[in-house]
Order: sequence, then structure tokens, then C-alpha cells
Amino acid sequence: MANRHLSRSIVLQSLFEWDFNDHKIGDVEAVLERNIEEFAPGLNDATFMADLLRNILAKQPELDLIIEKAAPAWPIERISVVDRNVLRMGLYELLFGDRNEVPPKVAINEAIELAKTFGGENSGKFVNGVLGAVYKEIGEPGKDETTQSRDKKNQLIDPATLPLEQLGGAVVYGRDQNGDLYLALVHDIFGHWTLSKGHIEDGENPEQGTIREIKEEMNANIVIVEKLGENEYIASHPEKGKIRKHVSYFLGEAPFQPLELEEGKGGLDDARWFKAAELVDLNIYDDILPIITKAITSLMQQKA
Repeated sequence: MANRHLSRSIVLQSLFEWDFNDHKIGDVEAVLERNIEEFAPGLNDATFMADLLRNILAKQPELDLIIEKAAPAWPIERISVVDRNVLRMGLYELLFGDRNEVPPKVAINEAIELAKTFGGENSGKFVNGVLGAVYKEIGEPGKDETTQSRDKKNQLIDPATLPLEQLGGAVVYGRDQNGDLYLALVHDIFGHWTLSKGHIEDGENPEQGTIREIKEEMNANIVIVEKLGENEYIASHPEKGKIRKHVSYFLGEAPFQPLELEEGKGGLDDARWFKAAELVDLNIYDDILPIITKAITSLMQQKA
């Protein structure tokens, strides 16, 4: 582990030089070789470092977009050279790396330690905040793995022993002045359209919490029409570890008015109305599609 921490430090140094010199330092892999020779002669980890550097640079535009959306108050050019490259490395390992080799918590903790060591006084907190926001938004890297794969990983965990987190979400629909049906979806920083949802607070029932969350998240005043179903899964939290998330989904009607995404909502970047026919062209999470289908079926039956 100590060797890997040193390896990441050397990759960070190489990224720093590449970035500081406006991406014009020529062969960045040659820079990496020079840094290995200078800072870690004899370290037998060159393949890991070369692969990590190459993959981060290949994903750099995508990583920068995620950083900008997760930290909207900090345009990428305003983030210090050290911090933005620590974030690039941490996000790459968190989102695209081999989770068997580098678990999510390790990726986050390593990035925080690098920020504390090489960045400014508040770099550790800043990196922790950005990576933590991304991690909480996706619930757990590997979200799109098959149910069989997730079940195999979690089969030794007794869900009853885990902390429970209640959430509420809704398929929100409205009709324009011509009576045409529209659904309201939110867009996350990973390129998916999904359902608006949020945490149920103490003292709220799922319906109350869902109505409040939809209003706060995209300024839609919904009326609950019916319950569509429930979903429960085990996710990982960067601080709490494994947690049990229980989501109640509802069908909610709202006035067909412009949507306003909650300001500073870290994991989302858009909210929009769509006609039902437009949904087939959208990038939607697989586990959300059956809920939307059930909602549309219910609305068609009501109209009939």
C-alpha cells in the first residue's frame, strides 16, 4: 500500500508538470519515466503508474466535466493545479478503475491524503467534498452491474444489521394545454436521465417526504396519485460504510410549468419535460425503466 501511495504521488507529479505547462511538455510518459528515476528508483510499479497516467489523460475531458458539475462554484481553471489533478486521479479510480484492486473508499482516501500532502490548507476538505458528492450521488460504483453479480457480493451481508436510509421518488407527469402527456426527469452528471428523488426526513411519511423533495429539487408541486412500488438495495457510503437504502416510488401529477433545478444540486445538471415518445431516445438507468413503464401504463388505463 505504501508503494502504491508513492506511485500515485509520482503520477500526480507528472500530471502537475503536464498541466502546469499548458499540456505542452511533449511525451508525458517520458516525464513519468524521469520522475520515477528521480523519486523512486528501483520501485517495481512502473506498469501501474504508466497505465494510471495514460487512462487519466484519456478520460480527462470527461473527468473535468464531472468535476465542474460536482463543484459548480469552482470552474476547472480556478481550481489549483494540484487539486484538479488529484481530483482527476481520484475520480478515475472511483468511477473507472478496477474496484477489486482499488475499492472506492481507498480511491477517495488516497486522493484526500495526496491533497493534504501536496495541496493547500483546505485541499483535503475540498477533494473530500467533491469526491464524496459524486460517491453519494451514484450510491455505489458498479450500479449497472447485473443483479446476480450484486447479489453474490451482498449474500453474506444481513440487511437487517445495516443502517436504513429512507428515500422517496416519483414519476412526475403533467399535461399541456392540448392535453398532451409529459414526464419530468432530472439529468445526472453521469449522463443519465432519471427520476427525481430524495431523503425522507424524521417525522415524515414517504408521501410527505417525496412531495417536499420533488418541490425542492425541481420546483414541481406534485399531488400523489398512486404508489408505484418499492425498491431496496445495499450501497456504500464513504463514511458510514454499507447502508440499506429503501426507496418508495409514486406517480405524481404536477402543473405543466417550467422546471427549476435546485441551485447547487451537486449530482444533477438539468431538469426537463419529455413526451412519452421521446423517452426511447434517452439514456435511462435500467432499474428505472420498469417504474416509468408502470406509470405510463397506469396513465393510459386512467385515460381509457
